[in-house]
Amino acid sequence: MKGKIAIFCDHPRVSIHGVNGLMNVLGGDYQFKIFTRHEIPFNEWWDDVDICAIPGGIGDSDTFERVMRHHIKPIKSFLDRGGRYLGICMGAYWAGSEYLNILKNRDCVQYLSRPKTDTRRPHAKDLEVTWLGNKERIFWYDGCAITGRGKFDVVATYANGDVMAGFQDRIGLIGSHPEAEKHWYDEYSWMKSKYIDKEHNHELLYNFVEELMRR
Repeated sequence: MKGKIAIFCDHPRVSIHGVNGLMNVLGGDYQFKIFTRHEIPFNEWWDDVDICAIPGGIGDSDTFERVMRHHIKPIKSFLDRGGRYLGICMGAYWAGSEYLNILKNRDCVQYLSRPKTDTRRPHAKDLEVTWLGNKERIFWYDGCAITGRGKFDVVATYANGDVMAGFQDRIGLIGSHPEAEKHWYDEYSWMKSKYIDKEHNHELLYNFVEELMRR
């Protein structure tokens, strides 16, 4: 096994679909531990973890305070000791200044609120991004843009040039959902025909996590 990932889940605020999608993409080579809103013993539980992962969901600022209050200090301590953070969609938002506040001179804001965005509505879309120089279409649901002038290794950008995915040291953030599975698309009438070659998106996510592990 290549590493162990601690994944936060508090469905529907942090969706079981995001958890399952991440595990299905990485499960062949990684082990997992699930933690929820409940307090866990810090030293014993985190010592064998390589990545703390927070996937997407429907959470907001009130949700964060309610479900993460036991974990804010332990996660920050885990990162200070050399741990890694993977945030997807809401998990990327939660790396920002109003939540975990673990970024340096960068923040995560609603992409739909940004100048020259190609969408002003938050509902599910097969949104075009540029990932390592290639045009890709990835499931998006009110995802974030990563803004600011702090050092950041960009992996993907939105149509307006805003950063969609990348790394700051051992923090990896993705505003869209490369882990999305077919049933995600089937839930929306306008998305059913869009699930074409999405296994390729799973490969993008797998390679993203591999790079995070190298940091």
